[in-house]
Amino acid sequence: MAKTVIVGTNHAGIAAANTLLDNYKDQEVVMIDRNTNLSYLGCGTALWVGRQIDSYENLFYTKKEDFEAKGATIHMETSVDSIDFDKKIVHCKTKDGSEFTETYDKLILATGSAPIAPNIPGKDLKNVEFLKLFQDGQAVDAAMAQPGVETVAVIGAGYIGVEIAEAAKRRGKNVLLFDAADRCLPNYYDKWFTDDMDKVLSDNGIELHYNELAKEYKGTEKVEAIVTDKGEYPVDLVINAIGFKPNNQLGKDHLKLFTNGAYLVDSHQQTSDPDVYAVGDCATIFSNAVQTTTYIALATNAVRSGIVGAHNVAGTALESIGVQGSNGISIFGYNMVSTGLTVQEAEKSGFKVKYTQFEDTQKPGFMKDNHTVKIRIVYDAETRRVLGTQLASYEDISMGIHMFSLAIEESVTIDKLKLLDIFFLPHFNQPYNYITMAALSAE
Repeated sequence: MAKTVIVGTNHAGIAAANTLLDNYKDQEVVMIDRNTNLSYLGCGTALWVGRQIDSYENLFYTKKEDFEAKGATIHMETSVDSIDFDKKIVHCKTKDGSEFTETYDKLILATGSAPIAPNIPGKDLKNVEFLKLFQDGQAVDAAMAQPGVETVAVIGAGYIGVEIAEAAKRRGKNVLLFDAADRCLPNYYDKWFTDDMDKVLSDNGIELHYNELAKEYKGTEKVEAIVTDKGEYPVDLVINAIGFKPNNQLGKDHLKLFTNGAYLVDSHQQTSDPDVYAVGDCATIFSNAVQTTTYIALATNAVRSGIVGAHNVAGTALESIGVQGSNGISIFGYNMVSTGLTVQEAEKSGFKVKYTQFEDTQKPGFMKDNHTVKIRIVYDAETRRVLGTQLASYEDISMGIHMFSLAIEESVTIDKLKLLDIFFLPHFNQPYNYITMAALSAE
Protein backbone atom coordinates (compact mmCIF):
# COMPACT_ATOMS: atom_id res chain seq x y z
CA MET A 1 0.00 0.00 0.00
CA ALA A 2 1.05 3.60 -0.61
CA LYS A 3 1.37 5.66 2.56
CA THR A 4 0.25 9.29 2.65
CA VAL A 5 0.85 11.50 5.67
CA ILE A 6 -1.35 14.56 6.05
CA VAL A 7 -0.12 17.33 8.36
CA GLY A 8 -3.07 19.48 9.42
CA THR A 9 -6.68 18.41 9.86
CA ASN A 10 -8.85 21.40 9.21
CA HIS A 11 -10.84 21.94 6.00
CA ALA A 12 -8.11 21.21 3.44
CA GLY A 13 -6.61 18.27 5.33
CA ILE A 14 -10.03 16.77 6.01
CA ALA A 15 -11.04 17.07 2.35
CA ALA A 16 -7.81 15.36 1.32
CA ALA A 17 -8.22 12.56 3.87
CA ASN A 18 -11.85 11.89 2.94
CA THR A 19 -10.97 11.82 -0.76
CA LEU A 20 -8.22 9.26 -0.22
CA LEU A 21 -10.16 7.10 2.23
CA ASP A 22 -13.40 7.11 0.25
CA ASN A 23 -11.92 6.47 -3.18
CA TYR A 24 -8.62 4.61 -2.86
CA LYS A 25 -8.48 1.35 -0.92
CA ASP A 26 -4.73 1.01 -1.56
CA GLN A 27 -4.00 4.14 0.49
CA GLU A 28 -2.66 4.06 4.06
CA VAL A 29 -3.55 7.46 5.51
CA VAL A 30 -1.94 9.03 8.56
CA MET A 31 -3.30 12.35 9.88
CA ILE A 32 -1.43 14.59 12.32
CA ASP A 33 -2.63 17.73 14.08
CA ARG A 34 -1.44 19.64 17.14
CA ASN A 35 -4.94 20.74 18.11
CA THR A 36 -7.44 18.96 20.36
CA ASN A 37 -10.14 19.06 17.69
CA LEU A 38 -10.63 19.06 13.95
CA SER A 39 -13.07 20.49 11.38
CA TYR A 40 -13.96 23.65 13.31
CA LEU A 41 -15.92 26.13 11.19
CA GLY A 42 -14.22 29.32 12.28
CA CYS A 43 -16.67 31.39 10.23
CA GLY A 44 -19.26 30.48 12.87
CA THR A 45 -17.29 31.88 15.81
CA ALA A 46 -18.96 35.30 15.65
CA LEU A 47 -22.40 33.66 15.44
CA TRP A 48 -21.71 31.73 18.62
CA VAL A 49 -20.00 34.56 20.52
CA GLY A 50 -22.83 36.90 19.49
CA ARG A 51 -25.44 34.33 20.59
CA GLN A 52 -27.03 34.11 17.16
CA ILE A 53 -26.71 30.34 17.53
CA ASP A 54 -27.20 28.45 20.78
CA SER A 55 -23.83 26.72 21.07
CA TYR A 56 -20.62 25.80 19.28
CA GLU A 57 -21.13 22.03 19.10
CA ASN A 58 -22.50 21.97 15.56
CA LEU A 59 -19.59 24.07 14.27
CA PHE A 60 -17.63 20.79 14.18
CA TYR A 61 -18.71 18.75 11.16
CA THR A 62 -16.62 15.64 11.75
CA LYS A 63 -14.49 13.98 14.45
CA LYS A 64 -11.44 11.79 14.95
CA GLU A 65 -13.50 8.62 15.24
CA ASP A 66 -15.00 9.12 11.78
CA PHE A 67 -11.58 8.80 10.19
CA GLU A 68 -10.52 5.91 12.36
CA ALA A 69 -13.66 4.09 11.25
CA LYS A 70 -12.49 4.53 7.65
CA GLY A 71 -9.10 3.05 8.49
CA ALA A 72 -6.98 6.13 9.02
CA THR A 73 -4.38 6.55 11.76
CA ILE A 74 -4.91 9.93 13.37
CA HIS A 75 -2.64 11.65 15.92
CA MET A 76 -4.28 14.62 17.67
CA GLU A 77 -2.47 16.96 20.09
CA THR A 78 0.69 16.04 18.23
CA SER A 79 3.08 18.58 16.78
CA VAL A 80 5.37 18.04 13.83
CA ASP A 81 8.77 19.33 14.88
CA SER A 82 10.54 18.81 11.56
CA ILE A 83 10.44 16.90 8.28
CA ASP A 84 13.37 15.13 6.65
CA PHE A 85 12.32 15.56 3.03
CA ASP A 86 15.26 13.58 1.67
CA LYS A 87 14.52 10.50 3.78
CA LYS A 88 10.74 11.11 3.79
CA ILE A 89 10.44 11.09 7.57
CA VAL A 90 8.08 13.23 9.68
CA HIS A 91 9.32 13.85 13.24
CA CYS A 92 6.45 14.15 15.73
CA LYS A 93 6.00 14.94 19.43
CA THR A 94 2.90 14.26 21.52
CA LYS A 95 1.56 16.57 24.23
CA ASP A 96 3.25 14.46 26.94
CA GLY A 97 6.64 14.96 25.28
CA SER A 98 7.10 11.52 23.72
CA GLU A 99 8.55 11.48 20.23
CA PHE A 100 7.94 9.25 17.22
CA THR A 101 8.36 9.32 13.44
CA GLU A 102 6.18 8.58 10.44
CA THR A 103 7.59 7.68 7.06
CA TYR A 104 5.70 8.57 3.90
CA ASP A 105 5.48 7.89 0.20
CA LYS A 106 3.56 11.13 -0.33
CA LEU A 107 3.15 14.06 2.03
CA ILE A 108 0.28 16.56 2.10
CA LEU A 109 0.92 19.80 3.95
CA ALA A 110 -2.35 21.33 5.15
CA THR A 111 -0.93 23.56 7.85
CA GLY A 112 -3.21 26.51 7.13
CA SER A 113 -2.48 30.05 8.20
CA ALA A 114 -1.52 31.89 11.37
CA PRO A 115 -2.89 35.23 12.64
CA ILE A 116 -0.70 38.27 12.14
CA ALA A 117 0.29 39.55 15.57
CA PRO A 118 1.06 43.25 15.94
CA ASN A 119 4.42 43.55 17.69
CA ILE A 120 3.56 46.47 19.96
CA PRO A 121 4.02 47.15 23.68
CA GLY A 122 1.42 45.43 25.85
CA LYS A 123 0.71 42.63 23.43
CA ASP A 124 1.12 40.04 26.22
CA LEU A 125 -1.41 41.60 28.60
CA LYS A 126 -4.45 39.55 29.58
CA ASN A 127 -7.60 40.15 27.57
CA VAL A 128 -5.61 40.79 24.39
CA GLU A 129 -6.97 38.03 22.15
CA PHE A 130 -6.83 36.69 18.60
CA LEU A 131 -9.40 34.82 16.53
CA LYS A 132 -8.42 31.71 14.60
CA LEU A 133 -8.84 28.43 16.48
CA PHE A 134 -11.78 27.12 18.47
CA GLN A 135 -9.81 27.85 21.64
CA ASP A 136 -9.49 31.49 20.56
CA GLY A 137 -13.25 31.70 20.27
CA GLN A 138 -13.60 30.18 23.73
CA ALA A 139 -11.19 32.74 25.16
CA VAL A 140 -13.03 35.67 23.57
CA ASP A 141 -16.38 34.31 24.69
CA ALA A 142 -15.13 33.86 28.26
CA ALA A 143 -13.56 37.33 28.30
CA MET A 144 -16.84 38.94 27.26
CA ALA A 145 -18.54 37.18 30.17
CA GLN A 146 -16.10 38.62 32.73
CA PRO A 147 -17.50 41.20 35.15
CA GLY A 148 -16.28 44.65 34.23
CA VAL A 149 -15.68 43.92 30.56
CA GLU A 150 -17.82 46.64 29.03
CA THR A 151 -15.74 48.13 26.22
CA VAL A 152 -14.25 46.00 23.43
CA ALA A 153 -11.71 47.18 20.87
CA VAL A 154 -11.53 45.22 17.61
CA ILE A 155 -8.35 45.74 15.59
CA GLY A 156 -8.95 45.15 11.90
CA ALA A 157 -12.08 45.84 9.84
CA GLY A 158 -11.84 42.87 7.50
CA TYR A 159 -14.40 40.07 7.53
CA ILE A 160 -13.46 38.61 10.91
CA GLY A 161 -13.11 42.01 12.57
CA VAL A 162 -16.48 43.28 11.34
CA GLU A 163 -18.19 40.03 12.30
CA ILE A 164 -16.74 39.93 15.82
CA ALA A 165 -17.56 43.64 16.28
CA GLU A 166 -21.19 42.78 15.54
CA ALA A 167 -20.99 39.83 17.96
CA ALA A 168 -19.61 42.01 20.75
CA LYS A 169 -22.37 44.56 20.18
CA ARG A 170 -24.98 41.80 20.34
CA ARG A 171 -23.48 40.91 23.72
CA GLY A 172 -24.25 44.43 24.91
CA LYS A 173 -20.70 45.79 24.78
CA ASN A 174 -19.42 49.20 23.78
CA VAL A 175 -17.49 48.42 20.60
CA LEU A 176 -14.67 50.39 18.96
CA LEU A 177 -13.58 49.15 15.52
CA PHE A 178 -10.09 50.22 14.39
CA ASP A 179 -8.36 49.91 11.03
CA ALA A 180 -5.41 51.59 9.34
CA ALA A 181 -7.49 51.79 6.14
CA ASP A 182 -10.14 54.43 5.58
CA ARG A 183 -13.08 52.00 5.46
CA CYS A 184 -14.15 48.46 6.21
CA LEU A 185 -13.68 45.45 3.90
CA PRO A 186 -11.50 47.24 1.30
CA ASN A 187 -10.11 44.00 -0.16
CA TYR A 188 -13.53 42.70 -1.17
CA TYR A 189 -15.73 45.70 -1.98
CA ASP A 190 -15.53 49.12 -3.56
CA LYS A 191 -16.35 52.24 -1.57
CA TRP A 192 -19.87 52.40 -3.04
CA PHE A 193 -20.60 49.27 -1.00
CA THR A 194 -18.45 49.76 2.08
CA ASP A 195 -19.97 53.18 2.74
CA ASP A 196 -23.27 51.36 3.25
CA MET A 197 -21.73 48.75 5.53
CA ASP A 198 -20.01 51.46 7.57
CA LYS A 199 -23.39 53.13 8.01
CA VAL A 200 -24.90 49.82 9.11
CA LEU A 201 -22.15 49.42 11.69
CA SER A 202 -22.45 53.00 12.91
CA ASP A 203 -26.27 52.92 13.02
CA ASN A 204 -26.04 49.84 15.23
CA GLY A 205 -23.80 51.59 17.73
CA ILE A 206 -20.31 50.53 16.67
CA GLU A 207 -17.79 53.35 16.98
CA LEU A 208 -15.62 53.49 13.84
CA HIS A 209 -11.97 54.50 14.05
CA TYR A 210 -10.50 54.32 10.55
CA ASN A 211 -7.14 55.68 9.43
CA GLU A 212 -5.90 54.80 12.93
CA LEU A 213 -2.94 52.59 13.69
CA ALA A 214 -2.64 50.77 17.03
CA LYS A 215 0.64 51.69 18.75
CA GLU A 216 0.37 50.30 22.28
CA TYR A 217 -1.82 48.40 24.73
CA LYS A 218 -1.71 49.79 28.26
CA GLY A 219 -2.44 48.03 31.54
CA THR A 220 -0.95 46.31 34.55
CA GLU A 221 -2.10 42.68 34.29
CA LYS A 222 -5.08 43.16 31.99
CA VAL A 223 -5.41 45.57 29.11
CA GLU A 224 -6.89 48.88 30.22
CA ALA A 225 -6.40 51.13 27.19
CA ILE A 226 -5.40 51.16 23.56
CA VAL A 227 -3.14 53.87 22.19
CA THR A 228 -3.26 54.73 18.50
CA ASP A 229 -1.56 57.37 16.40
CA LYS A 230 -4.60 59.56 17.04
CA GLY A 231 -5.48 59.06 20.69
CA GLU A 232 -5.90 56.85 23.74
CA TYR A 233 -9.08 54.92 24.54
CA PRO A 234 -10.03 53.01 27.71
CA VAL A 235 -10.93 49.38 26.85
CA ASP A 236 -11.44 46.12 28.74
CA LEU A 237 -10.84 43.65 25.91
CA VAL A 238 -8.87 43.80 22.65
CA ILE A 239 -9.55 41.38 19.78
CA ASN A 240 -6.91 41.32 17.05
CA ALA A 241 -8.23 40.52 13.59
CA ILE A 242 -5.73 42.15 11.25
CA GLY A 243 -5.25 39.20 8.96
CA PHE A 244 -3.37 35.95 8.43
CA LYS A 245 -0.17 34.69 6.88
CA PRO A 246 0.58 31.23 5.44
CA ASN A 247 1.96 28.76 7.97
CA ASN A 248 5.08 27.61 6.13
CA GLN A 249 7.35 26.73 9.05
CA LEU A 250 7.80 23.07 8.16
CA GLY A 251 8.76 23.49 4.50
CA LYS A 252 10.02 27.04 4.01
CA ASP A 253 13.66 25.95 3.79
CA HIS A 254 12.99 23.14 1.32
CA LEU A 255 10.07 24.13 -0.90
CA LYS A 256 9.67 27.01 -3.33
CA LEU A 257 7.59 29.84 -1.90
CA PHE A 258 5.27 32.50 -3.29
CA THR A 259 5.95 36.18 -2.62
CA ASN A 260 3.93 36.09 0.62
CA GLY A 261 5.56 32.88 1.86
CA ALA A 262 2.87 30.43 0.76
CA TYR A 263 4.00 27.14 -0.75
CA LEU A 264 4.09 27.53 -4.52
CA VAL A 265 2.01 24.75 -6.09
CA ASP A 266 0.96 23.82 -9.61
CA SER A 267 -2.55 23.00 -10.82
CA HIS A 268 -2.25 19.55 -9.21
CA GLN A 269 -1.34 21.06 -5.78
CA GLN A 270 2.18 19.66 -6.20
CA THR A 271 5.04 21.65 -4.68
CA SER A 272 8.62 21.92 -5.95
CA ASP A 273 9.21 18.55 -4.26
CA PRO A 274 7.32 15.99 -6.40
CA ASP A 275 6.41 13.88 -3.36
CA VAL A 276 5.01 16.83 -1.39
CA TYR A 277 1.66 18.48 -1.98
CA ALA A 278 0.29 21.58 -0.25
CA VAL A 279 -3.39 22.44 0.13
CA GLY A 280 -5.48 25.12 1.77
CA ASP A 281 -4.29 28.38 3.31
CA CYS A 282 -0.60 27.40 3.31
CA ALA A 283 -0.55 27.15 -0.51
CA THR A 284 -1.02 29.33 -3.57
CA ILE A 285 -4.03 29.18 -5.85
CA PHE A 286 -4.81 30.20 -9.43
CA SER A 287 -7.09 33.20 -9.90
CA ASN A 288 -9.28 33.11 -13.00
CA ALA A 289 -9.94 36.83 -12.60
CA VAL A 290 -6.28 37.87 -12.74
CA GLN A 291 -5.34 34.71 -14.68
CA THR A 292 -2.23 34.08 -12.64
CA THR A 293 -1.06 32.41 -9.44
CA THR A 294 -2.08 34.25 -6.28
CA TYR A 295 -3.09 33.69 -2.65
CA ILE A 296 -6.73 33.64 -1.49
CA ALA A 297 -7.37 32.15 1.94
CA LEU A 298 -10.97 30.87 2.04
CA ALA A 299 -12.46 27.67 3.46
CA THR A 300 -14.11 26.87 0.13
CA ASN A 301 -10.77 27.10 -1.66
CA ALA A 302 -9.23 24.88 1.01
CA VAL A 303 -11.79 22.13 0.46
CA ARG A 304 -11.39 22.17 -3.32
CA SER A 305 -7.60 22.14 -3.14
CA GLY A 306 -7.70 19.23 -0.68
CA ILE A 307 -9.80 17.19 -3.09
CA VAL A 308 -7.57 18.01 -6.06
CA GLY A 309 -4.36 17.29 -4.16
CA ALA A 310 -5.57 13.96 -2.81
CA HIS A 311 -6.63 12.61 -6.20
CA ASN A 312 -3.24 13.48 -7.66
CA VAL A 313 -1.45 11.90 -4.69
CA ALA A 314 -3.36 8.69 -5.38
CA GLY A 315 -2.45 8.71 -9.07
CA THR A 316 -5.57 10.21 -10.64
CA ALA A 317 -4.54 13.24 -12.65
CA LEU A 318 -6.85 16.11 -11.78
CA GLU A 319 -6.23 19.80 -12.39
CA SER A 320 -7.65 22.66 -10.39
CA ILE A 321 -9.93 24.86 -12.49
CA GLY A 322 -8.91 27.95 -10.52
CA VAL A 323 -11.00 30.19 -8.31
CA GLN A 324 -12.63 33.59 -8.26
CA GLY A 325 -12.42 34.25 -4.52
CA SER A 326 -16.20 34.29 -4.08
CA ASN A 327 -17.23 35.43 -0.61
CA GLY A 328 -19.96 37.05 1.43
CA ILE A 329 -20.88 38.68 4.72
CA SER A 330 -24.08 39.43 6.63
CA ILE A 331 -24.01 42.07 9.38
CA PHE A 332 -27.13 43.13 11.31
CA GLY A 333 -29.14 41.67 8.42
CA TYR A 334 -27.32 43.57 5.67
CA ASN A 335 -25.87 41.19 3.07
CA MET A 336 -22.91 41.76 0.77
CA VAL A 337 -21.40 39.23 -1.65
CA SER A 338 -18.59 39.53 -4.16
CA THR A 339 -16.50 37.53 -6.58
CA GLY A 340 -13.40 38.33 -8.60
CA LEU A 341 -11.85 41.80 -8.52
CA THR A 342 -13.02 45.17 -7.25
CA VAL A 343 -12.28 48.25 -9.34
CA GLN A 344 -9.33 49.03 -7.09
CA GLU A 345 -7.91 45.51 -7.26
CA ALA A 346 -8.43 45.29 -11.03
CA GLU A 347 -6.53 48.54 -11.57
CA LYS A 348 -3.77 47.35 -9.26
CA SER A 349 -3.53 44.16 -11.36
CA GLY A 350 -2.88 46.22 -14.49
CA PHE A 351 -6.25 46.07 -16.23
CA LYS A 352 -7.81 48.97 -18.07
CA VAL A 353 -10.96 48.92 -16.00
CA LYS A 354 -14.55 49.85 -16.60
CA TYR A 355 -17.59 49.11 -14.48
CA THR A 356 -21.33 49.35 -14.68
CA GLN A 357 -23.71 49.54 -11.76
CA PHE A 358 -27.40 49.68 -11.01
CA GLU A 359 -29.64 50.13 -7.99
CA ASP A 360 -33.29 49.13 -7.71
CA THR A 361 -35.68 47.21 -5.49
CA GLN A 362 -35.52 43.43 -5.63
CA LYS A 363 -39.22 43.09 -6.57
CA PRO A 364 -41.86 45.34 -8.17
CA GLY A 365 -43.01 48.26 -6.02
CA PHE A 366 -46.40 46.70 -5.29
CA MET A 367 -44.79 43.78 -3.44
CA LYS A 368 -44.32 43.80 0.34
CA ASP A 369 -41.04 42.99 2.14
CA ASN A 370 -39.09 44.60 -0.69
CA HIS A 371 -35.57 46.01 -0.35
CA THR A 372 -33.11 47.88 -2.53
CA VAL A 373 -30.37 45.92 -4.28
CA LYS A 374 -27.05 47.36 -5.48
CA ILE A 375 -24.95 45.69 -8.15
CA ARG A 376 -21.63 46.59 -9.74
CA ILE A 377 -20.02 44.57 -12.53
CA VAL A 378 -16.32 45.23 -13.18
CA TYR A 379 -14.92 44.40 -16.62
CA ASP A 380 -11.83 44.77 -18.78
CA ALA A 381 -12.27 47.73 -21.15
CA GLU A 382 -10.16 46.05 -23.84
CA THR A 383 -11.37 42.42 -23.87
CA ARG A 384 -14.72 43.25 -22.14
CA ARG A 385 -14.20 40.16 -20.00
CA VAL A 386 -16.03 40.23 -16.64
CA LEU A 387 -13.46 40.65 -13.85
CA GLY A 388 -15.65 40.90 -10.77
CA THR A 389 -19.09 41.59 -9.35
CA GLN A 390 -20.44 42.93 -6.06
CA LEU A 391 -24.01 42.78 -4.74
CA ALA A 392 -25.56 44.22 -1.57
CA SER A 393 -29.03 44.29 -0.03
CA TYR A 394 -31.15 43.46 2.99
CA GLU A 395 -32.59 40.86 0.60
CA ASP A 396 -30.85 37.49 0.36
CA ILE A 397 -29.06 38.06 -2.94
CA SER A 398 -26.31 35.55 -2.19
CA MET A 399 -27.08 32.98 -4.89
CA GLY A 400 -26.72 35.56 -7.65
CA ILE A 401 -22.98 35.81 -7.12
CA HIS A 402 -22.44 32.21 -8.21
CA MET A 403 -23.48 33.04 -11.78
CA PHE A 404 -20.85 35.77 -11.90
CA SER A 405 -18.25 33.41 -10.46
CA LEU A 406 -18.89 31.05 -13.36
CA ALA A 407 -18.84 33.97 -15.78
CA ILE A 408 -15.33 34.91 -14.64
CA GLU A 409 -14.18 31.29 -14.80
CA GLU A 410 -15.47 30.98 -18.38
CA SER A 411 -14.20 34.43 -19.50
CA VAL A 412 -17.71 35.68 -20.29
CA THR A 413 -17.91 39.24 -21.60
CA ILE A 414 -20.15 41.98 -20.22
CA ASP A 415 -22.00 42.01 -23.57
CA LYS A 416 -22.96 38.35 -23.18
CA LEU A 417 -24.93 39.27 -20.05
CA LYS A 418 -27.01 42.01 -21.71
CA LEU A 419 -29.78 39.73 -22.97
CA LEU A 420 -29.26 36.83 -20.60
CA ASP A 421 -32.39 34.72 -20.13
CA ILE A 422 -33.48 35.71 -16.61
CA PHE A 423 -37.01 34.68 -15.58
CA PHE A 424 -39.48 37.10 -13.98
CA LEU A 425 -42.06 36.57 -11.26
CA PRO A 426 -43.11 39.32 -8.82
CA HIS A 427 -42.39 37.05 -5.86
CA PHE A 428 -38.71 37.00 -6.81
CA ASN A 429 -37.62 39.88 -9.03
CA GLN A 430 -38.50 42.56 -11.55
CA PRO A 431 -39.18 42.24 -15.31
CA TYR A 432 -36.22 44.56 -15.90
CA ASN A 433 -33.83 42.67 -13.66
CA TYR A 434 -30.99 44.65 -12.06
CA ILE A 435 -28.47 42.24 -13.61
CA THR A 436 -29.88 42.95 -17.06
CA MET A 437 -30.10 46.68 -16.43
CA ALA A 438 -26.51 46.89 -15.22
CA ALA A 439 -25.24 44.94 -18.21
CA LEU A 440 -27.28 46.98 -20.69
CA SER A 441 -25.88 50.22 -19.30
CA ALA A 442 -22.26 49.11 -19.78
CA GLU A 443 -20.26 51.43 -22.05
